[in-house]
Amino acid sequence: MKSKLFIHSSQKSMHALDGAYASLLHGRSLDFEDLRNYEYGDQVRDIDWRATARLGTPLVKRHRANRMHTVLFVVDTGRAMTALAHDEKPKKDLAVLATGVLGILALRHGDDFSVVHGDSERIRRRAPGRSEGALEHALRTIDQTISTATAPSDRDALLSFVARTIARRCIVVIITDDAPVTDESERMLRRLRVQHDVLWITLRDADPVLDHTSHAARADVYTRWAVPDFVHGDTEVLGELLAQSQADAEHRTRLLDRLEISHTTLDTQDDAVPQLLRMLNRRAHVRN
Repeated sequence: MKSKLFIHSSQKSMHALDGAYASLLHGRSLDFEDLRNYEYGDQVRDIDWRATARLGTPLVKRHRANRMHTVLFVVDTGRAMTALAHDEKPKKDLAVLATGVLGILALRHGDDFSVVHGDSERIRRRAPGRSEGALEHALRTIDQTISTATAPSDRDALLSFVARTIARRCIVVIITDDAPVTDESERMLRRLRVQHDVLWITLRDADPVLDHTSHAARADVYTRWAVPDFVHGDTEVLGELLAQSQADAEHRTRLLDRLEISHTTLDTQDDAVPQLLRMLNRRAHVRN
């Protein structure tokens, strides 16, 4: 599976010999791969005339494509990420898992990666890496930064930072929670979509109001205001929260589909990897 799945670029392959996707650089690779029989539609310049003369049949040279991309993980590490995910486990663990899975696939495919993370007070960018050791260090940074976060999350600031400072075309993977998408987020996404390939991963929050069989406490990560016990299991409150959550999710889905941004929602750590692989498979079928 690792050898077959990777993050497809939206750029179509420029030639049948160029591999999975076109190079971000102009020109052709000089790394010789092998020879194969000529097929209708091959370019004349790809014919190896010496080998053709020796064997008496047209042979075409194949070259190893220059296909390295930079996968840029844009991770919210503000205080909102210190909350629980939908499976009642730390949301930061789900963020680390998503980054790690896609990071490993990028490395296996020969791509490098970088990470932009931050909150409303400060945004940081790590230098590009191309090893599992560098990926492990990046994951530890994400984990530690979220664990010690005190400033509010600011998704719009993260997107604006990438739009302003990242000039080279990248595959941008946005990892964020299910807070409603603002008008500013939409504006930044439109801008990013012109310059980069963009993927969006939503980490679903835990339900703030539990059913009557649950007794776990709930508190807001910013105000530390505790949800009163008598609210848990209230059908009217549950209905309103569910309706609002569904409306926000539908708005986000419509926007991302309209912008042709691949996206998925992760609820639990158990189904995170299958969900990510399904997203990549859908992306591959759309792009090819």
